[in-house]
Amino acid sequence: MNVAVGKSDTPAAGREFRDEYRRALQSYISHADEAGLGGAYELGRNALAAGQSLMEIASTHTDLLGEVFPNEADRESRAQLLHASANFLTEVLSPYEMAQRGFQDAVTALRQINERLEEQIKKIAYAVHDDAGQLLVAVHLALATLATELPESQQGEVVRIEGLLNEVEKQLRQYSHELRPTVLDDLGWLPAIRFLADGVSKRTKLPIRVEAAFSGRMSPAIEIAIYRVIQEALNNAVKHSNASSVSISAKREGDCLNCSILDNGIGFDMQAMRSKGQKRGLGLTAIQERMNAVGGTVHIESVPGHGTKVLITLPLEKINAD
Repeated sequence: MNVAVGKSDTPAAGREFRDEYRRALQSYISHADEAGLGGAYELGRNALAAGQSLMEIASTHTDLLGEVFPNEADRESRAQLLHASANFLTEVLSPYEMAQRGFQDAVTALRQINERLEEQIKKIAYAVHDDAGQLLVAVHLALATLATELPESQQGEVVRIEGLLNEVEKQLRQYSHELRPTVLDDLGWLPAIRFLADGVSKRTKLPIRVEAAFSGRMSPAIEIAIYRVIQEALNNAVKHSNASSVSISAKREGDCLNCSILDNGIGFDMQAMRSKGQKRGLGLTAIQERMNAVGGTVHIESVPGHGTKVLITLPLEKINAD
């Protein structure tokens, strides 16, 4: 993820930055003191806060070199001036480097949190499947014992309760598999997505189509991240979209894997939602953080009355990384 890739809002802001940069660079070249380097650092810090991009800074620095260098400078003097200007540029860019390191540290921490979270989810899934399953077996045995002591006229009620327990057991098994499907570890992300889509579709009667032109295995962290993002998108479609169909597609485009989740539901106004600070159950922050942690991006498009599209993009070098 690049830091401060935006541009200045207006040409006037760009000219103001250029003038400020010229003055600071010229002052440092003239005196080459610590105060000048301090000014360069502050210039870079303010540029970062204003959304000035690295390309803009590099371009401005290169353009201004010819303006601030004395025309009469000899070869040796120009070499010294170039060295001084390089020191100045390094100091201007140091806030960007610090921000990038901070971002990388945050991504590392987030990845570790996600890994610990997945371990807890796995434990919960096993508990739901195994522990709850054992309790249900005990209930079945208790009912069987009770049935032997009941009159024949009440045997039908026991059968009805047995049927309800069987349904509970079936639902718990389905939920535990969706929570952390073993197929994700054993067979990979695409079979796990198909399993998830099939389970959600059967439970909610919502048609979900899965199409994939890319099915290769990826690192466990990436496969888990894709599964969680798609799981969240499907949850949203079920709970909020009033959709009558959902389609999931995955394909390679250039040097990226693109995976989209599209529903034909009621959609929403993203700008209004952000301005009001509403979350609407979308889990947008969690989705974006999941992808940030593995070097991917998430783009969400939605228009009232025209459904919602969630697009996941992952660079292939990330996909193939261990």
